[in-house]
Amino acid sequence: MFLISTRNFPPDIGGIQNLMEGLSNSLLNHGPVKVFADYYENSEKYDQNSKLNIQRVSGFKIFRKYRKANLIKEFIKENNLRAAFFDHWKSIENIEETILKKTKSFCLIHSKEINHPSGSSLNKRMQNALDKADYVIANSNFTKNFVIKLGLKHNNIKVINPGCNYPIKVNDEAKKFAKVIYGDSFPKLITISRLDGRKSHKNILMTIKNLLPKFPKLKYVSIGDGDEKNNLEKLKDELGLNDTVSFIYKSTEQEKLGLLEMSDLFVMPSIIYKKSVEGFGITFIEAASYGKASIGGIFGGEADAIIQGETGYLCDGNDLSALYETLIKTLNDDRFKTLGLNALKFSKNFDWDKIVKKYIQLI
Repeated sequence: MFLISTRNFPPDIGGIQNLMEGLSNSLLNHGPVKVFADYYENSEKYDQNSKLNIQRVSGFKIFRKYRKANLIKEFIKENNLRAAFFDHWKSIENIEETILKKTKSFCLIHSKEINHPSGSSLNKRMQNALDKADYVIANSNFTKNFVIKLGLKHNNIKVINPGCNYPIKVNDEAKKFAKVIYGDSFPKLITISRLDGRKSHKNILMTIKNLLPKFPKLKYVSIGDGDEKNNLEKLKDELGLNDTVSFIYKSTEQEKLGLLEMSDLFVMPSIIYKKSVEGFGITFIEAASYGKASIGGIFGGEADAIIQGETGYLCDGNDLSALYETLIKTLNDDRFKTLGLNALKFSKNFDWDKIVKKYIQLI
């Protein structure tokens, strides 16, 4: 039996949520899985339709983390586990090492949640928590090097990229939805992410304005909500892009995939924003699974998800000229189609049945 302790899990939306869902489901092929997850709106409906044994923990955060830790400790004591997986250093922080010695333990790291200055109280807490795990699993080579720079001296820091939960077949209704949004536009550009400063939506909009003379039928679709919503709506209006740019703040899974499948290019040139940096970028692999090339940033772990010049390009998302030239290079002479075919082939390396075997080998 395997245990999963996670603060991030569907029906909540996000990259870590998708990662923990994919890991949990793929482990089912190797034994029973017990998931301890935080409560989220509509959790009951999700849990009823899942093959996983999910126990939700609700309540105020300060009390919830201790109650959840106590439930996990009792479960480890009472069961013969092959391994326990924790999605965050705070998920393992309140589990004693003596209890963890009963099984193999893995703590996953992603990037933003470990970005605390060396010597700070949070950095010390993070290091003490990660030291308890048998293995620290970094989502990219960038994240591994990053946590070492922050002072972690763990003997077993391994890089295992996230697996991909896609492709999923797109139904006819979703295809019709995408056709209404895109019309007869070209090129069709898409971003799927939260609207925060790190994802560089502002610079994407300004670059699109510069691309319109060359591509007057261009359409850009952004799927996701976030803190930058009002600022981006204002910028879209100021740039006169109301007919060119569509922000879709809420969509069904099928609508999202319909738009992705019909797009020509995935664009997310992430930057460093405050303490936030892209640790990997599973959305690049998800796009690749539908045969879409990507443009990503140069500052984080995107180099693990995009092969430069083969499945897409990396560029400085702060530099409007670099972003413009990269888009021109990708779109001219249908270069994006060749890159997309390469990306589709590359995405097969991230099938969960392949990724989970890397964990099983460590066990």
